[in-house]
Amino acid sequence: MIEGIPGVPVELPHVLGSDGAGVVDRLGPGVEGPPIGSNVLLNPGIWDGTCAACVQGNEALCRQYRILGEHTQGSLTDFVVLPARNVHPIPDGLTFAEAAAIPLVFQTAWRALLTIGALQPGETVAVIGAGGGVATAAIQIARWRGARVVVVSRSADKRARAEKLGAEGSVPIPEDGAFDKALWAWSDRKGVDLIFDSAGQRTIPRSLRSLARGGRIVVIGATTGPMAEIDLRTLFWRSASIRGSTMAGRSDFEAVLAAFQGGKLRPVIDRSYPFENAAGAWERFTSGDVFGKVVVERNGPG
Repeated sequence: MIEGIPGVPVELPHVLGSDGAGVVDRLGPGVEGPPIGSNVLLNPGIWDGTCAACVQGNEALCRQYRILGEHTQGSLTDFVVLPARNVHPIPDGLTFAEAAAIPLVFQTAWRALLTIGALQPGETVAVIGAGGGVATAAIQIARWRGARVVVVSRSADKRARAEKLGAEGSVPIPEDGAFDKALWAWSDRKGVDLIFDSAGQRTIPRSLRSLARGGRIVVIGATTGPMAEIDLRTLFWRSASIRGSTMAGRSDFEAVLAAFQGGKLRPVIDRSYPFENAAGAWERFTSGDVFGKVVVERNGPG
């Protein structure tokens, strides 16, 4: 957002932040929602609720879909105004900081793996990148689904932390970027069933070569660039597919909250910063050392 996204106009000055948790301050006229004073978290995905996709329960396909903090002013502020359907009670036992670390990354990973990726128990999953919030969510969701999980990362520290989080194994990225050879060996030369890739340009060709027959790559981002060149012969010979996924619909988000309510998942917080040191949080976020989510607390931490 700081650098600008082609095709996405940004109102300046711009408030960052997509996630959030807090207390309901007031309700608009005629609005029914959690009572004033309720502890809630925010769903940052905003849809119109009236189009054909929304009526069919595919809110993530709404042509008017927007993301809090990207297409609108964000959550890193005192007050946030959202439709009542975007405000949910915090699952039992979670702090505000933990609740704020859930929404964007867990719904993104949930839809990508289970709804779009159609992950089945017993399959293998490779998560490209080990430290981001979405990666830490994907590892947990895939393990909870009964998959064998391997992470791919340049950082030995992040690979070790990912294994503690539930990954069965890890693969380093060598200087030439050829992690596909190690993934092929890890999978006993069968290939990986599902690859969760947010890097894009630099990794997609290697991910494709790492796929099993009938395997799927689910792309949720393009942090290394938007244009990737692939060998179509590998794609069709292995009956493989490359699928895109962004955010999630209402049912996916509610399923995530139910999993947290049942204690099946947990947020991963790298560090928390007081609101007065939001700049420090930004510096940490962009350092490359982050594992999980960076949280800014309006009246904290603590």
